[in-house]
Amino acid sequence: MGKQSVNLVLTVLQVVAPVGILALVGYVWVKAGFEYRMEFVTRLSMTLAVPCLIFTALMKTKIDPTALTNVLLASIVAYGVLTVLFWAFTAMTGLDRRTYLAPLIFGNTGNLGLPLALFAFGDAGLSYAIVIFAVMAIWSFTFGVWLVAKGGSLTKVLSEPIVAGTLLGGLFLWQGWQTPLWITHTLDLIGQMAIPLMLITLGVAVARLEPGKLGRAVWLSLFRVVICIGVAVAAGLWFKLDPVALAVLVLQISTPVAVTSYMLAAKYGADGDAVAGLVIVSTLLSVATLPLTLAFLI
Repeated sequence: MGKQSVNLVLTVLQVVAPVGILALVGYVWVKAGFEYRMEFVTRLSMTLAVPCLIFTALMKTKIDPTALTNVLLASIVAYGVLTVLFWAFTAMTGLDRRTYLAPLIFGNTGNLGLPLALFAFGDAGLSYAIVIFAVMAIWSFTFGVWLVAKGGSLTKVLSEPIVAGTLLGGLFLWQGWQTPLWITHTLDLIGQMAIPLMLITLGVAVARLEPGKLGRAVWLSLFRVVICIGVAVAAGLWFKLDPVALAVLVLQISTPVAVTSYMLAAKYGADGDAVAGLVIVSTLLSVATLPLTLAFLI
């Protein structure tokens, strides 16, 4: 039993360490005073690298389309339930819905969830994680923007490269199509930028945030992760997901608050300091909660 425990700890460390190190690179880079053009890197990542990663991962996946469909449905249900629960929670507690609802619902499924799923569960895990990330992104670009900015557009959603990459990758997967090898290799190279860029940018973003309302952020972050794990497990069991798919669903849904939630709050006049506090606290807590979650799932 002792040897199994040691092996489990080593396995979890092997998964978490690359994520933590790359995020730390971004954090130290900024604290050392070096320039990091967040807008450029984010645009490069979200407009080019991530769509290529999503498209090639879906096109090349060997997972049964039915299994991916079940993950898609489970993630839609999970985010729907979380939206209803946290909407009711903000109503009961009197928390400002524009400020707190989006951070409570939307986790860091891109910067953190995709690499963790890849390192923990391989290519199959990444394929599942991409489906969940796509659901989160679409819901965030529609409901999330409407909530914070009081205005959202279906045209804006469909014009997002991430959504286009997801839909196109899904079409190629469904039809069994493949791009010519030279195009596939090119898209692979571009997509390989995505995960390092996202992790380094995560570290940069955390380094630049000014924490606000940390006391409230602590208990909200703890409450959030418990609810998210519970809802993800229930949705996964309801749709009878296989063990890897269930594990990835739980992992993705329970990732810490997304940095994009802070960006939206700051852009549209919600309480940016409060959201920054949630991002920082939930990310720090994830240093403990994500390894524990992974240990349970692996």
